[in-house]
Amino acid sequence: MTDPLPLLKDLVSIPSVNPMGRDVSGPEFFEGRVTAYLESHLSRLGVPYETVETAPGRCNVLARLDSAGANRTVLLDAHQDTVPVDGMTIPPFEPTEADGRIYGRGSCDVKGGLAAMLAAFTKLAATRPAGMANVVLSCTCDEEATSLGINHLAGSWTGKTPSYRLCPQRPDVAVVAEPTELDIVVAHRGATRWKLHTAGRACHSSRPSEGVNAIYRMARVLKCLEDYAAWLPDSRPAHRLCGPATLSVGLISGGSSVNVVPDACVIELDRRVIPGEENLEVQAEIVAHLKKHLDFDVVHDQPYCTSPAMGDDLNGDLAEQLSQSIAAVVGARQVIGVPYGTHASRLARVGVPSVVFGPGNIAQAHTKDEWIAIDQLRQAADVYYHFCANG
Repeated sequence: MTDPLPLLKDLVSIPSVNPMGRDVSGPEFFEGRVTAYLESHLSRLGVPYETVETAPGRCNVLARLDSAGANRTVLLDAHQDTVPVDGMTIPPFEPTEADGRIYGRGSCDVKGGLAAMLAAFTKLAATRPAGMANVVLSCTCDEEATSLGINHLAGSWTGKTPSYRLCPQRPDVAVVAEPTELDIVVAHRGATRWKLHTAGRACHSSRPSEGVNAIYRMARVLKCLEDYAAWLPDSRPAHRLCGPATLSVGLISGGSSVNVVPDACVIELDRRVIPGEENLEVQAEIVAHLKKHLDFDVVHDQPYCTSPAMGDDLNGDLAEQLSQSIAAVVGARQVIGVPYGTHASRLARVGVPSVVFGPGNIAQAHTKDEWIAIDQLRQAADVYYHFCANG
């Protein structure tokens, strides 16, 4: 078996930070260096691969193994990018092995899963077991922000984006790498995120009555949203696996100087959607709620994130098949739902039965001392191989 450990160390040592909307430049940002590493590895394997630019300098890398007589195509998807490194207490790009763990940015989310998939794919290329499925390895960009990569790939199967040479039709099933502690995620929440603005009239702070304070207006908006957020979870049935709908306000900014009455304030909302809810409809519900309770206008931007939820109505057979491979390698694991979102919902939205499975614990993702357990890393690689090798 190709060991995923050295692959993970290589990947962690190559920065691929998603700027997540920041105006930045520098070699630590974007996925380009990881893309080049993947291209080099796949070239040495001698397998067909393609690199598709989805935005300037940001690419998806796909590789494919075909098997004579295979009756289905399996997509293995993992993303190349990581979150930023602000506040980390360990060297983010120096993979450190200690106490059965690898530390470093992306070790858990999700370069561990990427390394495990790459190791399994490498072994499949070398062994070509009889009866294996056709396998497409998908290494996508921009998962941590606006999902450019997976949207581009999924869109190619519906005619929204150009066709991919190595995956021109929908795969039959998909397994998405995220840290699940080797459990199978069959349902998860999605998210709608947008900016909301209040406007005022600026004046000197010594005569505030001559102006209109946009921050005071936003305070009233926030009170309405706080009440709405308390009402929301019980306002509709929670999903049995991934819980209730929720709302959170995560960012606020406004004003230009302490001695100027502010004429603008903006917040950013995160509305978690559950299976059965539509992303744009949940924004419309909040727009109507605020209009009912406020005597001034607020401006809602179009959402910059509309990540759909995923239900478990299409993936039962896939989960059962993957469960058999997991049991063969590490013993029985759970089938669960989670509150966070993944690429799997975007694949399911275009008709591909999808599940989420990978090494690591989501509690370690994005943390100041991010790490992954080496034993889970290797077990995940074995599971991916077993699943694909058995058709």
